[in-house]
Amino acid sequence: MLHKYRKIVPIKAEQFDGSDEMISRYEIVDLAKAIEIKEKAIYVIPTKEGSMELKKGDYISTGIDGEHWPIKKSIFERTYKRCD
Repeated sequence: MLHKYRKIVPIKAEQFDGSDEMISRYEIVDLAKAIEIKEKAIYVIPTKEGSMELKKGDYISTGIDGEHWPIKKSIFERTYKRCD
């Protein structure tokens, strides 16, 4: 039988703006810059599961063990509510 569950631990998150400060803080890599593609940025962030793509406007979440992962803006805003 399926049951419903709700997360009970708040997470920390901030919206990614593509700034150099955020890129440095989260060790994000712009693959387009690394392979010299100039059309658009292709950001990846290291996570426990490997590197994951990240776009400007997506959220970077920080878990209870300090790990980071991206959440698409549309999903984040439907599933999380600010509580501070």
